[in-house]
Amino acid sequence: MDTNLITYLACICFLFIFGRVFIVPIKKILKLIINSILGGIVIFLINLIGSTFGFHIGLNFFTSVLIGLLGLPGAVCLVIVKLLI
Repeated sequence: MDTNLITYLACICFLFIFGRVFIVPIKKILKLIINSILGGIVIFLINLIGSTFGFHIGLNFFTSVLIGLLGLPGAVCLVIVKLLI
């Protein structure tokens, strides 16, 4: 009976440690995905407003992730690069 109790406690500790190790990267990946989706929405809004001026930024994975990682400065960077090229 004592070995079963020790085994259960060891399994609970292992699951707790295992969960703590893998929950942090999952949170970061989820935050990147959410920010990338918001970045895609920002690019869509830039294209919607810029269509009256003939301005267009391609909406793809790279530009969406760039804005997702950098936020508003990433959007400004894309606009500046587009104006220069």
